[in-house]
Amino acid sequence: MPTADLVLTGARVRTLDPARPTATAVAVRDGVVTAVGDESDVPDWRGPGTEVVPLDGAHLVPGLVDAHSHPVWGLDMATGTDLSAVRDLSGLRAALASAARVDGWVIGFGLDHNAFEGRTVDRALIEDALGGAPAFLRLYDGHSALASGAALGAAGVRGPRAFAQRSEVVCDATGRPTGHLVEHAAMDLVTSVMPRPTYAERRARLVELLSAMAATGLTGAHVMDGGDLDLVESVARETVLPVRLRFAPWCMPGAAKEDLDELIDVQGRGGRHWLVGGVKFFMDGTVEGGTAWLEHPDCHGRGTEAFWPDPEAYAAAVRHLHAAGVRTATHAIGDAAVRHVLDVVAALGPGARGAHRVEHIETAPDDLLPRFAALGVTASMQPPHTAYTRPDGTDEWSRRLGADRAAQAWRLRDLRDAGATVALGSDWPIAHYDARAVLATARNPKGVASHRAGLTGLEALEGCTTHAAYAAGESGTAGRITPGFRADLTALAVDPVAAPADELAQAPVCLTVTGGHVVHRA
Repeated sequence: MPTADLVLTGARVRTLDPARPTATAVAVRDGVVTAVGDESDVPDWRGPGTEVVPLDGAHLVPGLVDAHSHPVWGLDMATGTDLSAVRDLSGLRAALASAARVDGWVIGFGLDHNAFEGRTVDRALIEDALGGAPAFLRLYDGHSALASGAALGAAGVRGPRAFAQRSEVVCDATGRPTGHLVEHAAMDLVTSVMPRPTYAERRARLVELLSAMAATGLTGAHVMDGGDLDLVESVARETVLPVRLRFAPWCMPGAAKEDLDELIDVQGRGGRHWLVGGVKFFMDGTVEGGTAWLEHPDCHGRGTEAFWPDPEAYAAAVRHLHAAGVRTATHAIGDAAVRHVLDVVAALGPGARGAHRVEHIETAPDDLLPRFAALGVTASMQPPHTAYTRPDGTDEWSRRLGADRAAQAWRLRDLRDAGATVALGSDWPIAHYDARAVLATARNPKGVASHRAGLTGLEALEGCTTHAAYAAGESGTAGRITPGFRADLTALAVDPVAAPADELAQAPVCLTVTGGHVVHRA
């Protein structure tokens, strides 16, 4: 065996490889694991150029992967004042009054729907705190925002608009825009005229963000958007990306054949630690925004329409991409949206097994659960989202759905019991990217989902390793520590399987290795 570039010793290795479940040492060469063994094997692996890193009893596992994240597009989403700590209207107004201005604008993100205390989302609630400044405040779900009167004026928004996708400029009974913008096309009316960070600022923030992600143990992220591929390509040429990025650009309603063919053509574009591999769809929006596609209306009489006004057009687009060998991921939060995606995949036939996935699945009835395993469709879920709800059901998400559907929230345990592949992520910047929190919350869901059992420690770890690899079609190259697999590795001070969930959430990350490169060390 050629001598290794990197050797990790003194570890408690959990390989997730049934052929060799445990070890104490790992050798890496050219970004690939070349040997897994014990301390007695190490002398044979070493050469004059080998870096040896003693782990002193740390627990080494396959590199953790966030199966749903937005680390590039999210740079714009997470710009300005962080409003995630705001809990009520008085707190919101105080935060806005003291917020830093960005070229005269107040820009905020992470605002909880519950901060409106059950009131209708309306700019009248905040105008007096802004002093006339234009303001754009993203709600935490990423699918809605509140814009001030000055911001609407700057964008020329003075009444309702028609969109090709299911979006809305919410207006009151007089036709006056309330400032509540629902879904991407409506929000884009204002974001197109907002101040935007410079290229240099975005580049610096990307490197800083990916380094911070690696410091939580992340080695990879499934990026559920097209991001800014030119920016990523430039950064990847100049430095090692600390986190491996796999992009799935969006396909929106109204996409023509030439648009689909462009998505096909971009597949495989990439470089060191980044790749375009898949396409992302939206079948609905969010529960709180009234745009989740439900089989029965929510408690406001909303939620009975798909994001694609013609759901069959979505099916046709999926068929076209599937025929070209393109993997798809579809945002589907409501039960009707989940059912439609599963029906579309079922119609593709046995060749679709393992090639498609559903994102979020926030509420689903019993009969849908076994279909995931039967069809080989990955359930991609984000346990930290449960923290936006409350155990007593007084939050906006639960009130909109009603008690019966809220009782079917985030069915991680039930999906695993039904045999489904369950990949785990954060959906940053909707929730924090910390991989330890994803693992911990998968084991102990919060809010309205806290009444049911979560995953076991091993199942949670699999959600960020072997199941994430399956979701990306990479089961033969990633997700385990075994010779020939990618050298993406995470070392923690505690055993992520056996340690209590609250202890895991705070566990020191001793080492993160991505593609054989040490990208973080304690």
